[in-house]
Order: sequence, then C-alpha cells, then structure tokens
Amino acid sequence: MNWQNALLPVKSSLRQAVEVLTNSSMRIVLVVDENGRLKGTITDGDIRRGLIEGHSLNLPVEQIMETNPVTVSSDRDRQSVVLLMREKDLLQLPVLDVQGKVVGLEVMQDLIYVAKRENPVLLMAGGFGTRLSPLTRHIPKPLLKVGRKPLLESIVEQLAAAGLSRIFLAIHYKANLIREHFGDGQEWGVNINYIEEPQPLGTAGALTLLDPRHLTTSLLVMNADLLTRLDFGRLLEFHESHNSETTMCVREYDFQIPYGVVESNGDQVLRLVEKPRQTYSVNAGIYVFEPEVILPGVKSGTYLDMPDLLRHTMELGKAIKIFPIHEYWLDIGRMEEYERAQTEVVPTIS
Repeated sequence: MNWQNALLPVKSSLRQAVEVLTNSSMRIVLVVDENGRLKGTITDGDIRRGLIEGHSLNLPVEQIMETNPVTVSSDRDRQSVVLLMREKDLLQLPVLDVQGKVVGLEVMQDLIYVAKRENPVLLMAGGFGTRLSPLTRHIPKPLLKVGRKPLLESIVEQLAAAGLSRIFLAIHYKANLIREHFGDGQEWGVNINYIEEPQPLGTAGALTLLDPRHLTTSLLVMNADLLTRLDFGRLLEFHESHNSETTMCVREYDFQIPYGVVESNGDQVLRLVEKPRQTYSVNAGIYVFEPEVILPGVKSGTYLDMPDLLRHTMELGKAIKIFPIHEYWLDIGRMEEYERAQTEVVPTIS
C-alpha cells in the first residue's frame, strides 16, 4: 500500500478528489497543504453528501472535507491504534508527526490481518550493559523491565505481531537467564534459537555464527536494547520493493549548539547565528541484509563490528539504502534513557 497516492493538495477540486479515490485503494483522500500538513480528509460518504446537496465537481475540496479528522501520532503502537479505530468505527486513520505532517496511513484491514513472513530475525542481546550498572550487575540489559515486562519481551511480541516468528537470539552475558525466560519461544507464538558467543564478538559478530542454511531470504537484524514502534512489515516491504541488498534504519537527531556561532573570513565577521540547531541522520540499530551480503564477507567466529561490515559492503560497491524511522524510537543504553522509557512505555494517541 502506497499511502502517498491518497494525498491531494488543498487547492484541488471535488473532481480531483473523486479521481484520487478511484485510482487508489485506500478509500480516503488526505488533503494537505504545500508543506504536507494535513488540512482535512474526504471519503466516499463526503462526496455522496456533497453531490446530493447539489454541489458541482468543480467545488473546492476545502468546502466539503472533514476539517477535524481523528488522527494518531507517529509514535503510536498497533494495539492502541486498533482500539481507537474500533471505538470511532474508522477504517483508515492518518498518521502525523509533531508538525502535523502526514507520515503514514493506518488501514484497519492491514492491522487486523498480518501474513506470516519467512524472514529470519537476529536480535543482538549479548552485551554487558555496563552503562546501566548497577542494574545490570545481576541481570542482562534485555531483561530489564520497561513498564511491566522485560524490554526484550516487548520486542519479541512486536515481531510476532508483524508475522515474524523465526527468531535467533545472540547471547553472551548472563545467557542462562535469557534462555530460562524465553525457552523455545512457544509462549509468544515464535520459534527461538540461540546463538551463544563464547566471547564477545563485536556488534555484528553474531552474524558470523549463523548457519547459512537458515539464510534463504532477507535477514532482519536488530539491537535488543531498542524501544520502538517501527512497522517491521513496512521496513521489509521497502527493502524488497527497492531491490536492496542492505537497508539501514536511520533516525533524525537534533543537536543545538548552546552558544552563538560566529562565521568569519579571516578576521572579518560574516554572520552571527544564535544557538543554531543541527540535524543529523543517525544509525537506529535496525538493518535488513540479503544473504549474499553477509556470507562472503565474514569468517565464522571472528570479531566484527557493524560499522566495519557496512563499510566493507560499500567498498565492494554495494549500495546501502536508508529507511527513515518516523515512529517512536529510543535507544536504552544509558540510565537517562532507561528512566525516560518508564514514562514513555505507552505512547500517547493524539
């Protein structure tokens, strides 16, 4: 589903709205301004009522659209979206970022039916979690509770909800506790196999221990210390539709310089910028690999960091595609993020 096909500029006519509804499968028109911000929605019912009232097809959509539609924020979770759509009796729900820009469209049919996917998933859960000490002194970081359940359990549930049931857990520190908690995964409707590193092999070393016989389709790799509402299905669809060999998820990160910046040429001041804000795309710790990218470049049981693997991939002339994450995402690597996660475990619906 390409939700962008449902977009329509705010200065369009009713005729153009009818054309969008006819040519797309979403059964809704998302009316947006020049910056992509949602101004209203139009459904078949809105058009029928307009025609019954005698309006012509040249009528501006601003006069017929719903100007206060129900929406959800981009940090939503699947379960709460379904509950809201059932409560409001909605089949479609626009997804907005904090600026009110449309970044997606939830469709009830897609939410309640998730096809099983054969893609294997590798979760990197072997780290020591030293930055979260003393919490990790007796328990591995993936088993730290966020809300009422361990972080890794939330990740496994999300994968299961996305139709991903072939899960490999790369473990090392306090590995026995992770095995005892998850077992074979049947309680969560998944099949879990364990890859235990005899010694730390780096942020990508577990890839070298995967049995090649399991790599017959795209492999999803994810750090096990992430709290996110990413739609894994859309990520895999993006990877497949772009014929990508490697896809890296990225997240926007804003950094504000706390001082006035002076731009100069020699001893001549050219411009003063007060506390400028810089925006970067940062690695979100989630990847999709084709088997041929992994297998030729790594030797079993050797130390390997993810940046080195990605650099090696680029050196071989293989492109790495970027998939931006607009949904909620938090890397729980430090005490500050862990404490923040406790208050954000249930993202707010707008």
